[in-house]
Amino acid sequence: MTVKAYKPTSPGIRFRVSLGKAGLTPKPPEKSLVRRLLKEAGRNNQGKITVRHHGGGSKQQYRLIDFKRNKDGVPAKVKAIEYDPNRSARIALVWYADGEKKYILAPTDLKVGDTVVSGTDIDVKSGNCLPLRNIPPGTLIHNIELQPGKGGLLVRSAGSSAQLMVKEEPNAHVRLPSGEVRLVLLDCRATIGQLSNIDHENIVLGKAGRKRMMGWRPSVRGVAQNPVDHPHGGGEGRSPIGMASPVSPWGKPTLGYKTRQGKKYSDKSIVKRRR
Repeated sequence: MTVKAYKPTSPGIRFRVSLGKAGLTPKPPEKSLVRRLLKEAGRNNQGKITVRHHGGGSKQQYRLIDFKRNKDGVPAKVKAIEYDPNRSARIALVWYADGEKKYILAPTDLKVGDTVVSGTDIDVKSGNCLPLRNIPPGTLIHNIELQPGKGGLLVRSAGSSAQLMVKEEPNAHVRLPSGEVRLVLLDCRATIGQLSNIDHENIVLGKAGRKRMMGWRPSVRGVAQNPVDHPHGGGEGRSPIGMASPVSPWGKPTLGYKTRQGKKYSDKSIVKRRR
């Protein structure tokens, strides 16, 4: 994927950096694998805002991605590498030998015409999906399950990959992109390879309007608000926070204040923390 810079003909594109379309198949998305995506604007089923600064944005259609990869023993040919507006990685349209079509997450070196397959006794090749017990230690993997048969939950963003470290029945030690080492059951599946679109981290939006197109609304500083709206607000001119530590709009301390109640159930699976 190539990085594209622009001539500074306006302030909006002076620092803009985007990705070219090299490697993408010029075709519309597969109609049978597309669903309507409703905007929620950060609201729950009661209409109350639960996530602030969301709203607006361009319309998108959701692509149905096969995260389970449980069609064992049936080879699939890659027909297209496509852009997905709902995720940072590229997706691949695959046609199975029995005629079924599915979208999967595309690894870096997957190309149109390649063949991928899922199962247990298959080659450890980029794009193939198999249980962790059948993958040799040291292999780069992505789309990792946490419960057998539930579908991949970990390592799904652009350019990311985890590494299978050690296998000890009934778990494997997997080093995640954050540096955390985690126990994952050997019966859980993962896909071989590093995910595509490695240059995603080099994108520079260039202007606030691009952020609005993505569905993000402006975030206003607390000191710029009125006292009725934020504990930091009010005062004549620029004023300090005036308290021991910065707080949220609801008065909870920020900057490292622990809000988790007790230990999380999955903490027992963490061998080494990312920090």
